[in-house]
Amino acid sequence: MRKLSGLLLASERRAITGLAGLYATRMLGLFMVLPVLALYADELAGATPLLVGLALGVYGLTQAILQIPFGLLSDRLGRKPVIAGGLLLFMLGSVVAASADTIGGVILGRCLQGSGAVAAAIMALLADQTREQVRTAAMATIGLSIGVAFAVAMVLGPWLAAAFGLAAVFWFTALLAALGLAVLWKLVPPAPRRLRHRDVGLDRRQLGAILARADLWRLDLSIFTLHLVLMAIFVAVPFRLVEAGIAAERHGVTYLAVMALAFVAMVPLVVVAEKRQRMKGMSLAAIAAITASLAGLAGFGSGWALFAWLLLFFTAFNLLEAMLPSMLSKLAPAGAKGTAMGVYSTSQFLGAFLGGVLGGFLAQQWGLSAVFVGSAVLAALWWLLMLGMPAPPHLSSEVVALDDEHQGDTLDTLMASFAEVAGVEDVLVVPEERVAYLKVDRRRLDEDALARLIRSNRHGG
Repeated sequence: MRKLSGLLLASERRAITGLAGLYATRMLGLFMVLPVLALYADELAGATPLLVGLALGVYGLTQAILQIPFGLLSDRLGRKPVIAGGLLLFMLGSVVAASADTIGGVILGRCLQGSGAVAAAIMALLADQTREQVRTAAMATIGLSIGVAFAVAMVLGPWLAAAFGLAAVFWFTALLAALGLAVLWKLVPPAPRRLRHRDVGLDRRQLGAILARADLWRLDLSIFTLHLVLMAIFVAVPFRLVEAGIAAERHGVTYLAVMALAFVAMVPLVVVAEKRQRMKGMSLAAIAAITASLAGLAGFGSGWALFAWLLLFFTAFNLLEAMLPSMLSKLAPAGAKGTAMGVYSTSQFLGAFLGGVLGGFLAQQWGLSAVFVGSAVLAALWWLLMLGMPAPPHLSSEVVALDDEHQGDTLDTLMASFAEVAGVEDVLVVPEERVAYLKVDRRRLDEDALARLIRSNRHGG
């Protein structure tokens, strides 16, 4: 038995780079339409605010329904074929939306884009291609690539739409899907033997226990509400920019300034939350900031006031996007992180879908300000719900590889031995993966005792 550590192998670097690029290009294509669809919807026959909101968010519905089935299908058929099929669906949806001259055609295209739900399969392939000791860093790279894709989409989408029209945004996403196929087959190494990874894949046997956890349920509701609010306000934000005197072709520059400053403001807040163990307090502050910014956007004001409210919103949004997965990782039981993340991701996509519909409905019934007022009310209710959540424990994950000879009853003995080490709060030994998943409190962890346990089992003593 050995504690897992080490640097990235060349094959791992190649896999992480390729899969992060693949994930980012796909998300870039999904996000680019957010800042432009409402503004250019008058080009589409039959467009109403409600249908525009549906077009914005409907990809989340098909993502939520299909991401877990596609992940399970990749266990049977292989990762690359399923990912390639998803990219082809995404390309088809982009072409359908680009060719559409009605809002119904765009909705159909967005449905097809979302049906290429390969997020779970990509993460499973990443797990196949990386060792346990570098997998957390690899997954963090994927997360960073999504954040970068969102920021780039906010700039690139408005520029493409202003220069070449709304259809150009969808044609560009089709090109991104083709590029993703090339990256998949040329850059990502051949997939090794497929395994089940409890830190990535969803285990249906763990699902009931995860859903019954109130603390995890609160985090699922948090990411649901966060993306609901995000999708809802993009029915109205582009028009707020126009009202402030910002021409459509300059929206990208505005978003660029907002996103850059929001990222700079967010980084030290994440550091404080992690290092000083103030994740609950910081998350409550971020939700309160979102509520305040939405109320401010409802009242509007000068162009500088609009910029300030958007900056506050996206600083808090980025902060929560970074902290919520970290909180989930700390709270999820040992060996159940993959299942917890599967429920979390599904909640995120459902939030995006309902946010688009809600934003469109409010705009159609009562106007732009109603979108922000309704979103602010939901954010305030979210804050109240999170107020009663216990602060997450300051736990870290450890993975210990088991030697092949550790079979049968020896594993029960190992679980008891690990549990006796000071600072080990939770342990799960998985024979088929030949690893032990540990949740440890590093402030109390007896590293010498853990090292002795590893050495004694390694030498059979």
